[in-house]
Amino acid sequence: MSTRITDVDVHDVRFPTAAAGDGSDAINRGDYSASYVELRTDGGPTGAGFTFTNGRGNEITCAAIGALAHHVRGRTVAEIAAEPVAFWRSLTADVQLRWLGPEKGVIHMAAGALVNAVWDLRAKLAGKPMWRYLAELSTDELVANVDFHHITDALTPDEAATLLDKGLVGAADRLAVLEQDGFPSYTTSVGWLGYPDDKVRALTREAYARGWRAMKMKVGGPPADDLRRARIIRAEIGPDALLMMDANQVWDVDEAITNMTALAEVDPYWIEEPTHADDILGHARIARAVTASTGGRCRVATGEVAANRVIFKQLLQAEAIGVMQIDACRVAGVNEVLAELLLAAKFGVPVCPHAGGVGLCEYVQHLAIFDYLRVGTSLDGRMVEYVDHLHEHFVDPVRTRGGRYLLPTAPGYSAAMRPESIARFRFPDGPVWR
Repeated sequence: MSTRITDVDVHDVRFPTAAAGDGSDAINRGDYSASYVELRTDGGPTGAGFTFTNGRGNEITCAAIGALAHHVRGRTVAEIAAEPVAFWRSLTADVQLRWLGPEKGVIHMAAGALVNAVWDLRAKLAGKPMWRYLAELSTDELVANVDFHHITDALTPDEAATLLDKGLVGAADRLAVLEQDGFPSYTTSVGWLGYPDDKVRALTREAYARGWRAMKMKVGGPPADDLRRARIIRAEIGPDALLMMDANQVWDVDEAITNMTALAEVDPYWIEEPTHADDILGHARIARAVTASTGGRCRVATGEVAANRVIFKQLLQAEAIGVMQIDACRVAGVNEVLAELLLAAKFGVPVCPHAGGVGLCEYVQHLAIFDYLRVGTSLDGRMVEYVDHLHEHFVDPVRTRGGRYLLPTAPGYSAAMRPESIARFRFPDGPVWR
């Protein structure tokens, strides 16, 4: 691990997804994009990482990665691994750039792209897929990678160590389950808001035939349209499959409560992002109301744009969520995700990672597998989101069977993009954009 990072290459990669309505929801329209990082080394493998954006924002995150790159360039992997929190803070607490957050938004996402690229490099040097690399780290090593600053009122290093030690028990048996069956997932590909009814019906029927028994739709349009589309999906999947809903923050608190009271007719399993992502108390109020109106059958889920571990801490403390949705790109990389997984386990809330977009499925499969093996230790209520878009652009794309993720086997974090895809979709000089 004396491998030295000699240079940092940043690519603005954008895919023209908006025209087909892929990824469309109540608030977002754009072209799925990645600010893609390659860490060049002195003879070792290349570390790959990225943060996911939605079009023009990519130029801002690319610039932020460039502004932080000096914290990575010239460092050896051994130096970083020996002082992981100090390295992480050099990015997230840069004495001039932290002001622009702090620990949220563009700077935090840019830090995450670099942090994730370093973890990809660490796993490649160890010759292991990321999930296995993490799962086989000792408890002391895992705890040493977590910044507990501002979360010790909810989770202490000793509590984290206890959870991780408990996770060693039965880990081999849990791995055998995943090797045989794969990891449970749900699909969002059936219900983008911009899809016409006939397409929703056809995609739902196809997904059900391929083995998915949990599906998510976008809501937040006219309430009558939301209910009509929900009835279409429920009719196709029957009463026993799970139907989740995602409002992408578009509702006010009272509006969310009113709309979910009507949508309770189709037995939703969760309502995701029912209001503003930072409104912890609003989420808590919605959670109480949804529990009352559905007899506890529906829960509140959020987290894909939760800015940092401190937001997650408050959501859990306030009993505002029944499902925690980590995102591999929104927060500052694997180190912060470790804190979030441990917080969820401490509070007994299942983690269902957010995925889709560009490469998020590739990233979060590793995090969910690690969580099951060493932290959460249960598949009850656990699913990874699956969206059938853009996997062909990755060297090690996700593989699914019967609605479940299959274990990645290649060393690293599955983050490396194909060179020909980078060349074709690089903005603004790639041939797709000329």
